[in-house]
Amino acid sequence: MLIHLKNVLGPQELSKVQELLVDANYVDGKLSAGLVASQVKNNQELASGDPKIDALNNIVMGNLVRHKVYKRAALPLKIASPFYVCYQQGMHYGEHIDDPVMGASDLADQRYRSDLALTIFLNQPDEYQGGELSIQTDYGLQLIKYAAGDAVMYPATTRHQVAEVTSGKRLVAVTWVQSLIKDTEQRALLYQLSCAREKLLRKQAGEEHTKQVDLVYVNLVRKWSEL
Repeated sequence: MLIHLKNVLGPQELSKVQELLVDANYVDGKLSAGLVASQVKNNQELASGDPKIDALNNIVMGNLVRHKVYKRAALPLKIASPFYVCYQQGMHYGEHIDDPVMGASDLADQRYRSDLALTIFLNQPDEYQGGELSIQTDYGLQLIKYAAGDAVMYPATTRHQVAEVTSGKRLVAVTWVQSLIKDTEQRALLYQLSCAREKLLRKQAGEEHTKQVDLVYVNLVRKWSEL
């Protein structure tokens, strides 16, 4: 299930993020890549020790974790600190699949399963040519190039790639989520059910059918949750 998260960042937040990234200290993206990814990865990432990361995370992640559609679709248990990624002209990320378990290998409490991948677009699509995120889905290849401030969330189990940037600069934040619901199909069903549930709770809160839908949703989350 591919989810378009609109307006994760508003104009003021975007302006601040872009200001922080103007003279950012980027390093070779291969430094954070695994064996397979390092062979196809050609981008730059904000250095892990950069003092701007805390300020960026306060803005980007602070807004993301409050986003209603994100919370409903991801049912998050853990979320990783994002990578702030830059694609200059000629850079790309070849087809790959994300590692199933991420985080510091020597710290068990910092390890997480990558159920969902998430890309937040930090500059406008007309500021660069190429750079589309392509995702292999059950419905065919999906090409994603959203407006600045929007994000796409999709199963990390899918093959995906970033096309070569032919001009300009592509700026994104990339992170991964471990969901309370491990099974992709169960998570998709719960998302669809939650959308209907919310509409019913807003418009027909006292009706018996609304109470039944609410009961089913809550108890399915309880049944399928890993906690």
